[in-house]
Amino acid sequence: MAEQQTTRSIIVKGSAPELYHLWADLESFPRFMRNVKSVTRTGDRTTHWVVQGPLGKDVEWDAETTRLEEGKRVAWNSKEGCDVKTSGQVVFTEMPHGETQITVTLMVVPQGKLAEAAAGLFGKLDETLEEDLRSFKAYAEARQPAGVTRG
Repeated sequence: MAEQQTTRSIIVKGSAPELYHLWADLESFPRFMRNVKSVTRTGDRTTHWVVQGPLGKDVEWDAETTRLEEGKRVAWNSKEGCDVKTSGQVVFTEMPHGETQITVTLMVVPQGKLAEAAAGLFGKLDETLEEDLRSFKAYAEARQPAGVTRG
């Protein structure tokens, strides 16, 4: 299976710093990302990911956060030797009316034995990312009372 890359955006109620901090809590990803089973911190900038894979088999990899720009950007790469090569970034752009545009660029390349079976997991990357962003929006907006503006 060849490399897949996609970029998707969504507008979420909340300030860029608030939403950045919510997103930067990687261990909360299973709450709003359908296929993510767990994210465990393994170091200051490293994490271990377990994702529901094709045919009910879990796919695991280690990732390193390569860029943290407070309130603006998070970027990452998977570590060498993993079943999945992945990299990407999330950019938080402050908008008017207490909203933030969140733009995710994601690249995925299944490796080794996983490459043949990965169509079910990564075949609809665009749709999966859109669904995960909608879930993040619901998750983030539910955390703050309606009509309350912080700032």
